Amino acid sequence: MNLLYDTFGRDYYIIIALIVKLILCKHLKNRYNKAGDRMRIKEDVWNQTEIKKSKFICYLHRCFSEADAKDFLLEIKRAHPDASHHCYAMIIKDQLTRSNDDGEPHGTAGLPMLETLKGHQLQDIVAVTVRYFGGTLLGTGGLIRAYSGSVSEAIQHAVLTETRTMNRYQLTFSYDLIGKLDYFFASHEIEVIDKQYEEQVYYQYQSDQSWENEFSEITSGRCLPHFLETVTVETIYKKNGSD
Repeated sequence: MNLLYDTFGRDYYIIIALIVKLILCKHLKNRYNKAGDRMRIKEDVWNQTEIKKSKFICYLHRCFSEADAKDFLLEIKRAHPDASHHCYAMIIKDQLTRSNDDGEPHGTAGLPMLETLKGHQLQDIVAVTVRYFGGTLLGTGGLIRAYSGSVSEAIQHAVLTETRTMNRYQLTFSYDLIGKLDYFFASHEIEVIDKQYEEQVYYQYQSDQSWENEFSEITSGRCLPHFLETVTVETIYKKNGSD
C-alpha cells in the first residue's frame, strides 16, 4: 500500500474508489441480468462531457470483429483530426479485448474504458473517447475518472439488448377461446409471433416456459401447447436512461 501511495499520492484513494465502483457495478449487473449473458448496444450512440475545459466525446459502436472496430476508430479519427487523443477499448464476442491510451499516461484511459465496458457486461462493442485538451492537467485519478465516466455516461444513453434462449410453441384451438387466450398472452406479456385463422386458430408464441398447466386450466384441457423449437433471440434489456 505504501508503494502505491508513494507512486500515486492522493490519486491512490481515487483509484481504489474506482475499482470498488467497478466491482459493485459488475455485481449488480450479474444480479439483475438473469439471462446470465453479456449485453449489447442496440445501435450506435455518443455523448459529450466537459471537465476543466477539456472535452471528452465518447462514441459507442456495435461490432462483431476487430476489423470492424478498427474501421470505426479510423472513421472517428477522420472526423476529429485535431483532437488531442483518440483512446479506445473493445470487447468482441466476450473473448477478444483491446484498449489503447493513445498518448495519455499509461493505464489512465484505455484500461478504465475497458473495465467500464466489462462492468456493464457489454460485448461486441468498441468505445472511442476523443479528447480535446482544455489546458488543465487532470492528474492520474482525474484522467481515470474522466475516461471511465465518458463511457459510463454514453452507456446511459444507449438502448441495451440481451441474448436469451427461448422455446417456441404452437397452440391450436377453437374460435370461442380467442378472447380468453388473447387476454392471457397480453397479461403475461408473452410474445405471439404468428397467428393463423383457418378451420381452427393457430398461435405460435415464444417463452422460457410452456405455460401448459395454465392453458389446460383456461381451456378445461381442450388446448395444450406443442413444442416446436429452441431459438436464440435478442430482446431489449434497458431503454435510454432507465435502470
